[in-house]
Amino acid sequence: MAPSASGPSNTKTAHAFNKLLKSASTSTISRAASRLTRDVEENVKKLASLILIDGIPFEVDSTLRPRIWKILLQVNDVNTESYLHWVSRGPCEVRDKIRNDTFRTLATDLAFKSRVREDMLVRLLDAFVWRHSSSPHSPSSPLSPFPRSPPNSPRRSPFNMSPRSPDSSASSSSLPFTYVQGMNVLAAPFLYIMPTELEAFFAFCKFIEVECPLYVQPTLEGVHRGLKLLDRSLKLLDPELFAHLRSKNLSAEIYAFPSVLTLCACTPPLDQVLRLWDFLLAFGVHLNILCVIAQLLLIRDEIMASSSPMKILRTFPPLDAQPIIAIAVTLVRDLPPDLYKELVKHPRIR
Repeated sequence: MAPSASGPSNTKTAHAFNKLLKSASTSTISRAASRLTRDVEENVKKLASLILIDGIPFEVDSTLRPRIWKILLQVNDVNTESYLHWVSRGPCEVRDKIRNDTFRTLATDLAFKSRVREDMLVRLLDAFVWRHSSSPHSPSSPLSPFPRSPPNSPRRSPFNMSPRSPDSSASSSSLPFTYVQGMNVLAAPFLYIMPTELEAFFAFCKFIEVECPLYVQPTLEGVHRGLKLLDRSLKLLDPELFAHLRSKNLSAEIYAFPSVLTLCACTPPLDQVLRLWDFLLAFGVHLNILCVIAQLLLIRDEIMASSSPMKILRTFPPLDAQPIIAIAVTLVRDLPPDLYKELVKHPRIR
C-alpha cells in the first residue's frame, strides 16, 4: 500500500475515491432494491481495493475517510431523535466506570485532545449504554439497534478465501451490550474523524454491534479468543520467535492484550492508527491479529536478541501502518484455511 501524501498521484486517487462514493450515493437513491445490494457490494469491493493499493489520501480531501468508513460500515441512516432521546436520559448506570477510563483516552495525542473533549466521549458512551438498556423495541422502531448481518453473509476479502464458515450455527445477533474496558479507545477514532458527534455515535454502534460484538462482552470473550489465535498463528508462522517468547513465559495474553483489545488504537501515532483501521474496516477486524504479529516481525531481531523481551514488548514501537498491512496480507496466505476461518469468526460469531 502506497503512503498517502499530497501530490498529483494522490489527487488522482482522491478523484477515484470520490467517483466511487458518488456512484454509491447515486445507487442508493436510484436503484431498485433488487439491484441495490449488488451495487453496494460492488462499490465496497472497489473501495477496499483502492484502500489496499493506494490508501485513503486524507491530506488531499479530508471528507474522504468519514464518508468511506460510513459506507464500509453501511451506516445508511443517522437518527437525531434517537440519539437525543438517549442523551436526554443523562448518566447511565455505569457512568463512574466510563469516567474512570475516558479522561485517559489517547491522553498523549494533542490533536485528539484538541478535537475531542472528554464530555463528548462520555456522552457517546452513556448513550450507547442507554441504547441497550432501554426496554425492547420493535424492529421498525427508530430506537431499535441495527439489524445484525447474517452470520454467513459474504465478507469483502482480497485473499480469495471464504471468511464465513458455512456451518456456523450461532451468531452474536442477540448479545447484550453495556460499557466494558477498552470501549473508550474504540470510540475515540470515530469522534475524531466524523464531522458530527451524531455520525460518530451511529458509526461506533454499527462497528461494535456488527463487526466485533464478542470483543465487548463482559468477559471480553472475543479478545481472549483473539489472543489464543495469535499464539496459534505465531507458532505456525514463526516457530522460532514463538518458542523464544514461550521460553520467557510470554504468551499473547501477557504482551498483546492492549493491542488486541483496542485493535491497535492504543499504540500511537493516531494518524497511523486511522490508516490501519481503514484496512481493518475494509477487510475485517479479524485481521488485526495478523497486524499484531506483523508488529512483532518488524522488531523480531531485537526480540530474539533480548534475554528479557517483555521490556521491549511492554510498549510497542510507534505504528507504521504501511509495512504492517503489507506483512499482514502476506501472512494470510501462509495460514491454513481452517485457522483463517477461525480468525474471521472470532470477533463476531460463537
